[in-house]
Formats: sequence, C-alpha cells, structure tokens
Amino acid sequence: MKFLAVTLIVRRPDPATGLLKTEHERFREVLDDAILAEELGFDGFGVGERHERPFLSSAPTVVLGHIAALTRRIRLFTAVTTLSLLDPVRAYEDYATLDHLSDGRLDLIIGKGNGTAQRELFQVTPEDQWARNAESYEVFRRLWREDKVSADTRFRPPLKDAEVWPRPYQRPVRVWHGSATSEASVDLAARYGDPLFSANVTHPIEPYAVLIRHYRERWEHYGHDPADLAVGAGTAGLYVARTSQEALTAYRPVFEADLAFKRAAGLPVVFETLEDFAARSSALIGSPEQVIDKVHRYHEEFGHTVLHVAADAGGLPPALHRDSLELFQSEVAPVLRRHIPDPPFPWAPVVPRPAPAPPPPCRPAAEPPHVRTSAPLSFVPRRWT
Repeated sequence: MKFLAVTLIVRRPDPATGLLKTEHERFREVLDDAILAEELGFDGFGVGERHERPFLSSAPTVVLGHIAALTRRIRLFTAVTTLSLLDPVRAYEDYATLDHLSDGRLDLIIGKGNGTAQRELFQVTPEDQWARNAESYEVFRRLWREDKVSADTRFRPPLKDAEVWPRPYQRPVRVWHGSATSEASVDLAARYGDPLFSANVTHPIEPYAVLIRHYRERWEHYGHDPADLAVGAGTAGLYVARTSQEALTAYRPVFEADLAFKRAAGLPVVFETLEDFAARSSALIGSPEQVIDKVHRYHEEFGHTVLHVAADAGGLPPALHRDSLELFQSEVAPVLRRHIPDPPFPWAPVVPRPAPAPPPPCRPAAEPPHVRTSAPLSFVPRRWT
C-alpha cells in the first residue's frame, strides 16, 4: 500500500487560541509539511484546488512547483484538478511544465470540483459541469499524447491542428479520477482505463463502497483487465496516539471546531459527536492497532491500494501533529505495506525508454606502421596545468 499526505490549504482560526494565521504563514506551513512528509517516508504529497473560502489552494501548480524544488523523491499529486472550471489547453501547459520541473514525479487526480462560489466565479452551471469535466479531460488527454490536436469543443474555442508546448516529460502522465457522490466520474475513469480515487471523507463507508463496486463493473464492461484496476481512498482525519483515550482527547478540539464551522456555514452535519465520527467515518483516530484494523475493514470493501491522510495539523498543536505522523509511519504504515498490495503499476515516472542504438559495424582498422604489436605500449599521463 502507498500513502499520500494531502492538503487543501484551509485557513481557519486555531480551534484552541482563536488566532488566524496569515496567508503567508499558511503557505510556509504547507512547504514544511511537504518536506516532513518526504522525510517520514510518505509516497506522495497532494495539493487540492479550490477557488473559495476558506481555501488558499487556487494555484496548485505554483505550490507543487515550489515543493518539487524542495524535495527529491516524493511523488506530487493534485487533489483534485478541477477540470470542469479550467481551459484544458492552459491546464495542460501548466502541468506539462510542472512535470518537467519535477522530473516526472507528477500524478493528477481530476474532478469536476464542488462548491457554489467557485462554480459561479467561473460561470459554470450545475447542468453543464459534468459535460465540461468530460470534454476538458478528453482534450487534456489528447494534448498529452498527440503532437497536433483538432477538436470540435463546446466549452472553449475549437482546436485545429493545435500544437501546445512544452511536450510532456512523462508519456503519459498518470491521471486518477476523483469520485465523491456521482457515477459520472466513476464511469469516465472506467471508460478510459484510469485509476479511481474515492473522496471517502464526508459520509460513512456505504455510499463510497457502492460507487467503487460500480467502477469495477464498468471497468469490465469497457473490456479492461481487472488486474490493472487501481483504487485510492481518502480519510476524514488522522490522529494516532498510544491509546484511544489519548487520541480522542487530543483530537476533540479539532472536531468541535470543524463541527461549529459546518453549522455556521449551513453545511450538512453527518457525525454529531467525536465518538461517532471516530467509529463510523473514515477518520483514523486511535491507537496504532485501531488504525490498522480500520484500514483493513475499509480495504475489505474498497480493495484500495493507496490511502491519503491529512498533511496539515488542522488545529492540532504542531508537536502532536508531528508525533502522530511519526507514529503512523513507524507502526501503522509498515504493517499495512506488508498486508495490502501496491497499485499494479510502478511508482515512478512514466517515461518510455529510448530504443538502444545499433552497434557500429565491426571493421578491422588498419594498423599504423609505427605501432609494434609485439610489445605493450607504455602510458605516460598528461600533466594538466
């Protein structure tokens, strides 16, 4: 199993002190979190894309580009790229550039996105957002694979033998399809033979399990090999401590602040208490043994081989947040890596190897007249001055 640390760069008051960090401070935290994730052994770091309060993640390519310069090993993910809001040509240019700058460490998770404010900002309607997402992905996908693209598009000017630069580093980039509540994203992923990433953060397990089962059915319907299928899943929260009591005590202020935010914003509340949240949501709050058991129970339903957890402290004191991540990587992740397989593809840049050049023809060279082959030549090194 592979593990990602993911952030949406939320900016809200600290649940304990009420203080609100500046935007600059939040961005510095994200960079520090990415460096820490690589140091601790996470396999990927993801940055979301949202265009409304309280998120600062409107420019994930810029943030990931900076992270690419600060890291060397960890793969970089978008979580998610909202293609329903974007011009696919411009999105391609940004991500192809990032792909080069990161030496092919980029994976994309795409989706239509959600949130009324950002949809209105880009003048996207609820009626056309799925069609926009599908069209943008088709164009984006072709731009990554073809040197010239013609497309009779509905939501942007048509393309006629369009050449878009730079040409990509990875051939092609791996694209996951983010899925939360709709079969449309699931079907799009299955149709193209792409991996699926279940949001898995708002509700109990059942609706997500239904969508993943539908994805498997559609995968086979489109004629793909079941052995090539891959599923990732998110988590609603993370805090690992030595005992469940310690974990609940430390996480309670974070849960209560999030609950108050949802009620103030008029958002639906699914879990009224921390105890219910820890028991029935995908949140991993408890001892290492409890967290391992919960991931196994979700894996029985999802069959997922990639898991993401929150990269942010999210209101936890920084020291406790780091302790939790260290305990996760030292006592939880190793067990899950042994018990749950990796995705069915290399965790590495998708770059075809060039065909080896043919060897030069073997023709015996004429022997210079001054060379005597009966005795070895002496070698006198040249002195460089």
